[in-house]
Amino acid sequence: MSKERLIFLPLGGAGEIGMNTYVYGWGAPGKERLIVADLGVTFPNMDTSPGVNLIFADIDWLVERADRIEGIFITHAHEDHVGAIGHLWSRLRAPVYARAFTGHHARRKMEEQGHDSENVQIVEKWPETVTAGPFKVGFAPISHSIPEASALIIETPAGRVLHTGDFKLDATPLVGEPFVEEFWKDLGDQGIHALVCDSTNVFSPLPGRSEATVGPEITKLVQDAPGMFVATTFASNVARVKTLAEAGQAAGRSICLLGRAMRRMIEASALTGVLTDFPTTISPEEAEDIPRQNLMLLVTGSQGERRAASAGLSRGKYLGLELAEGDTFLFSSKTIPGNERGVISIMNAMAEKGVDVFDDSASIYHVSGHANRPDLERMHELIRPRMVIPMHGEYRHLREHARLAQSSNFASVIAPNGSMVDLTGDAPDVVEYIEAGRTYLDGKVHIGAMDGVVRDRIRMALNGHVLVTLILEDNEPLGDPWVELSGLPETGVSKAPLTDVLEEDLSQLIGRSKRKTLADDDDLEDDIRRAVRKSADDEIGRKPEVTVVISRLS
Repeated sequence: MSKERLIFLPLGGAGEIGMNTYVYGWGAPGKERLIVADLGVTFPNMDTSPGVNLIFADIDWLVERADRIEGIFITHAHEDHVGAIGHLWSRLRAPVYARAFTGHHARRKMEEQGHDSENVQIVEKWPETVTAGPFKVGFAPISHSIPEASALIIETPAGRVLHTGDFKLDATPLVGEPFVEEFWKDLGDQGIHALVCDSTNVFSPLPGRSEATVGPEITKLVQDAPGMFVATTFASNVARVKTLAEAGQAAGRSICLLGRAMRRMIEASALTGVLTDFPTTISPEEAEDIPRQNLMLLVTGSQGERRAASAGLSRGKYLGLELAEGDTFLFSSKTIPGNERGVISIMNAMAEKGVDVFDDSASIYHVSGHANRPDLERMHELIRPRMVIPMHGEYRHLREHARLAQSSNFASVIAPNGSMVDLTGDAPDVVEYIEAGRTYLDGKVHIGAMDGVVRDRIRMALNGHVLVTLILEDNEPLGDPWVELSGLPETGVSKAPLTDVLEEDLSQLIGRSKRKTLADDDDLEDDIRRAVRKSADDEIGRKPEVTVVISRLS
């Protein structure tokens, strides 16, 4: 029998930021009992995944071993950690564990997909643990930009693993639990075999700031604003939403929440007891009757989302409310890489209305929820693990974090998605690589990244589409072929209608085609497709996607 081992396998979140999905296993090679840490999503963009709703990790490897999964543990309620639970749970069917606030969101996501919410079990914070096969797992409170974020303390036969989840070193987070150095030092004193650690801000050279530091600056900005004050932040950053609301209240303004995600997060926070004393809010209908200088809107859409409240306000009215010259708009958030275009578009639209726009370019009105480089070093010092495994970051973040750990003589390894790491010994060792791709939620169905659906959609978006129809009887054409265009100019360099040019060239092709070719659909389709692409390229400089429909009359 093979020697038992402890493995770590990222399926998402290592080599990218988002879509966090991590697997731990203990047992003989190929027979390990498994637990899963997080089932998150990442979000599409029009350049690489047009029309897609959500993107998940490819969990085929897990599905094939579903009978060996002991449990799914969710560290916190951000979408890139919990967003896939409702969509993927039916393929895994393992019990889900989370703390109350996170569990509230996980249960809602399960219900939205038609699953029994009781499959999500609520767990108290450490030292309570869940026994899951050979593992004992506890949720240790850690500070982040959402309430009840938790690191996972995983007891294994090979030693204790600390899976940080997302975290920062914040002793005064305002909402949620603080980072308590004494707790983590004591945990380190007890012995940690492996620290699997957030890498997001490894390139940020200064220590991270506390959430408490942004309140005074925001309060001053709100008090000095002459007209209506509008602010957006991540809806999940409940502490920031509360800070903004309290700043508005201190300035004598009525507070109105706009956007479903904003209202949902505040309600969930109050329901689960993580948020108290939130200022009284008014409805959008009531807000219409409040003088502008006495009104503050807290809105969704800090990342430029087209359907969110901030985008709606930039275009015109949103639920009866409208921005005007002299108003102030604050982005109390960091723009996630890839979202810059949408955010800048909203800023420009607001500027055209005469609105004063403030963002975080000066690092005054926002602090990150992730540990900066000095904070990561401090975490290493507190925990003093045998090894450090970087996670949650692009490849460059993982590489730099591994170098940082090694500079302090901690064994480390770069393990992007699909890298199976043996953690059993004194140093981590990548022992196997598995296919770790993506799957898409496209409308109501799941499709694979390699299925060609999105690839064809991108090609059509870039090059347009031509539909060619041809009717044959006894291998002879009945009339000429005709074409329909989508996403292409009506005329080309010859100044003649493009449809006429393509149909004429196709008529000549069919006229000189041999009877053998006319009898073979595949050969005929290939010839038509090549002819259309060449003619279109000559006329408009594009080689469109071509669909050929051949109808044969018997």
